[in-house]
Amino acid sequence: MSKKQRRNLALTCTTIILLFVFFHFLQNGLILDNYGIRIFNLCLIYSLVGLSLNLIQGYTGQFSLGSAGFMAIGAYATTLLTLTPEVKETLFYLDPIVPWLANIHLPFLAALLLGGILTAFSAFLIGIPVFRLKGDYLSVATLGFSEIIRILLVNLQKISNGTTGLKNIPDTANIWWTGTALILAIVFMIRIFRSSYGRAFKAIRNDEFAAEAIGISLMRHKLLAFCSSAFMAGIAGGLMASVVGAINPNLFRQSLSNDILLIIVLGGTGTITGSILGGFIFVIAKEALRFLDNGFSIGAITFPAIAGLRMVFFSLLLMVVVLFFQKGLAGGKEFSWERIINLPKRVKKFIQRLHRGDANG
Repeated sequence: MSKKQRRNLALTCTTIILLFVFFHFLQNGLILDNYGIRIFNLCLIYSLVGLSLNLIQGYTGQFSLGSAGFMAIGAYATTLLTLTPEVKETLFYLDPIVPWLANIHLPFLAALLLGGILTAFSAFLIGIPVFRLKGDYLSVATLGFSEIIRILLVNLQKISNGTTGLKNIPDTANIWWTGTALILAIVFMIRIFRSSYGRAFKAIRNDEFAAEAIGISLMRHKLLAFCSSAFMAGIAGGLMASVVGAINPNLFRQSLSNDILLIIVLGGTGTITGSILGGFIFVIAKEALRFLDNGFSIGAITFPAIAGLRMVFFSLLLMVVVLFFQKGLAGGKEFSWERIINLPKRVKKFIQRLHRGDANG
């Protein structure tokens, strides 16, 4: 290991330790109130699901629109496995829950992992027939799959409790859970893209025919990326269910998949940094602009409440990003310690160029 690599490793380990210290102060309410902690949790969760979509779309080049469906599977599976039999009995008052689910009660970690595994298995079943075809069939299949999952949740009254949904979900997921899940996902992404699998993913993204010609198994690598992406989305869904405390099928409409797609477009496809940046910007801006839906005043001018005005703003923001930041707000570049350390030198050179320009003028 070179001196530069040792330095970067030391900086990374120090940053992770500082992050956990920050999580400690945050979770104990020493930095934000309960509302702020909830928003920060959602930022971490949306960053996680943004990473999951970026894995299949940004790195492997396969366009997927099924994030909402995968999150729904993870959310419902985790919730049904963590609710106590007594709570299930009170929730399923129209039709009793199926007997094989009534008395199951697992710790949150086990339920979360099983929810992720079930989501990955669902992706495997979809991917086997779809990845035998060429083109954009994956986007159509995942779009239909997501809607099928939502319709099933509406109609399977004895499993999902129908349109009523599930309530009184234990608030187990806190900053420690969501923050650790995001850190582990980042480590996984970094490790896999530095391996031969990551290079194969990028080869498939750049040219499927050329990748297949040099011996890369398209089916195997696409399935691996797709199932890994679905697993992370399922984990994100389970965490979100615990954070919000109640779920129903309307929470997982196609608009949720569109929001996640917006996150990676804002931050930049094909970058871990872009997924995290996009997740934080999306959640914070969505809350900060809530006043647009409720009506607001500027001086003597009063604007009436218009439902959905926030999304109009996001559409305009997306147009600006597409026009002026074609690689996303992260610029298509990953975070690196080299860039941070050399930042003062770059600023100094920029100032010197400005001075030379004034002198020449």
